[in-house]
Amino acid sequence: MKTLSLKLDDSIFTETEQLITQIKKSRNRYINEALEFYNKVQRRKLLSSKLEKESKLVEDESLAILHEFERIDYEG
Repeated sequence: MKTLSLKLDDSIFTETEQLITQIKKSRNRYINEALEFYNKVQRRKLLSSKLEKESKLVEDESLAILHEFERIDYEG
């Protein structure tokens, strides 16, 4: 486990302290869970962006293949 020092805005610190008191969770556990969740969100955003870019790269070819299948279907 790594030790980390960080600076928080006063309002974020105050809200966090209130929440961890209410949910009876240690500050360390709360911040670990928050970062884990945020990392998942960021990975999903990165994956979504990558899929969107790759989809655009093959869009024209996919449409051409679709039109070819339609042509074959109508002629066959």
